[in-house]
Amino acid sequence: MAFDGITIACLAAELRDSLLGGRIHKIAQPEADELLVTCKGTKGVQKLLISASASLPYFYFTQQNKTSPLTAPSFCMLLRKHIGSARITGITQPGLERVLFIDLEHLNEMGDLCQKRLIVEIMGKHSNIIFCGQDGKILDSIKHVSSHMSSVREVLPGREYFIPQTQDKLDPLEITEEIFLRQVCERPMQIGKALYHTCTGISPVMANEICCQASLDGAAIAQSLTENERLHLCRTFLRFMEQVKNAEFSPHMIYQGEEPQEYAAFPMDQYSDAYTQKAFSSMSELLETYYASKSTITRIRQKSADLRKIVQTALDRNRKKYQLQQKQLKDTAKKEQYKVYGELINAYGYGLEEGCKSFRALNYYTNEEITIPLNPDFSASDNAKRYFARYNKLKRTEEALNQQIQETSAEIQHLESIQTSLDIALQENDLAQIKEELMDYGYIRRKYGKKQRTQGKSKPFHYISSDGYHMYVGKNNFQNEELTFKVASGNDWWFHAKQMPGSHVIVKSNNQELPDRTFEEAGQLAAYYSSGRTAPKVEIDYIQKKHIKKTPGGKPGFVIYHTNYSLVAEPDISHIQME
Repeated sequence: MAFDGITIACLAAELRDSLLGGRIHKIAQPEADELLVTCKGTKGVQKLLISASASLPYFYFTQQNKTSPLTAPSFCMLLRKHIGSARITGITQPGLERVLFIDLEHLNEMGDLCQKRLIVEIMGKHSNIIFCGQDGKILDSIKHVSSHMSSVREVLPGREYFIPQTQDKLDPLEITEEIFLRQVCERPMQIGKALYHTCTGISPVMANEICCQASLDGAAIAQSLTENERLHLCRTFLRFMEQVKNAEFSPHMIYQGEEPQEYAAFPMDQYSDAYTQKAFSSMSELLETYYASKSTITRIRQKSADLRKIVQTALDRNRKKYQLQQKQLKDTAKKEQYKVYGELINAYGYGLEEGCKSFRALNYYTNEEITIPLNPDFSASDNAKRYFARYNKLKRTEEALNQQIQETSAEIQHLESIQTSLDIALQENDLAQIKEELMDYGYIRRKYGKKQRTQGKSKPFHYISSDGYHMYVGKNNFQNEELTFKVASGNDWWFHAKQMPGSHVIVKSNNQELPDRTFEEAGQLAAYYSSGRTAPKVEIDYIQKKHIKKTPGGKPGFVIYHTNYSLVAEPDISHIQME
């Protein structure tokens, strides 16, 4: 769902209701493109989280605290200096633009009353947080945009602030029936596209919802509508805009099963019975629910981008090497033929004349007559020696290739397991352990003498089964190794996705017989924390820990076992309690 103008209008109404007349109490910058502003308003202390992330921009009230860097960035320090205790005098949205103005009033060093404006722009990869003086000039921004980066607008200290008008769109709050019928209904395109191409702040999802509530197909061509259909669409649109003007919002989240799919400031009629809708008391509560996991995953993916590139490059290189080795191994299949040629020349070639280019002989292995090529420059015995030499060379090559293929295959499996660990990682200390493993195995050069920032140790996931048994899930190979060979005792149960990278899951049995439901839940954890998590079903191997052995000389987390049991599990862990 796009963070569109209607969503911002709903949030602006929430902010006015809670913050107007209140004061800023604290300003923090947890991330390079994110602010956490604590305010004291009419409803007590509120935390406003603002993100200008290129991949996930948003703002909403939150109950969560975020860790800030020890040294505040310069933009954060500037805000603290000017508006650290400023009073909030206005919260506005120009039209339905994806822009929010927060007007502030504060006393300067001389005790004079000054006006400032904090501007939040939610514009996809161009999102920004801009701080302006009362003359409308930019004092600073969380992202600087020079003329080399944008030909439309510079966002730099000292420049005049303006909203870039890159598309000729209308303000939907000011549209009349006459303008709508002329500008929207006469467009030679689908109705949904005509709505969001003509009006600012309207997302494709909301455009389709307007069409749905007007009982029209959003894919139909606007010009093909009858006069009655045009009037009905226009009045439905104007009714929506009247609700926005009057702040008559009812935030709803649309779910498919347990997973949130979309959200909107109004109930949605366009979704079938396969979806469910849940109402929220505020848009902030809805967005915190929707973005909490997405934001964490997006941040970690950004921070793990370098590690992912290193792993992917090494994987591509090893896969190419594996294919080349397989091709070379296939070429060694001719070695037995050369051995037979040499034996047959020694057996039947004593009567050959000099200069023969070939001769026919009975192959006593297959009782078939074959033709053996000869080099006329050599005698029969020398031809036999040459064939035996080629046989021995290919035999040595085959032995070496079998060893190399085994090593390359193990390398690929190791890299794929690291790749899966990166998918599972949720915190920076998870990435630190993965980086340590990559350094241990030479994929990243270790920088000696450089002081590393100390981080809390990453711990395995800890779940409690429905029957009260403790279940632990390794986040990476180091944790898999520790869980299996240090945490687990002999009668504890071990689970792993069959023949694919994934986490080790340990269930502490307390020397008791596990209920069937605990086996199922442990299998679901093993399925979810594997490379098969997007599949409908995953086959899981499980066995008691006492039957697990470490691979001799193998990488961390790699084990061997026999006589295991198997089950098929769905990668769904929404019902399992995390400790």
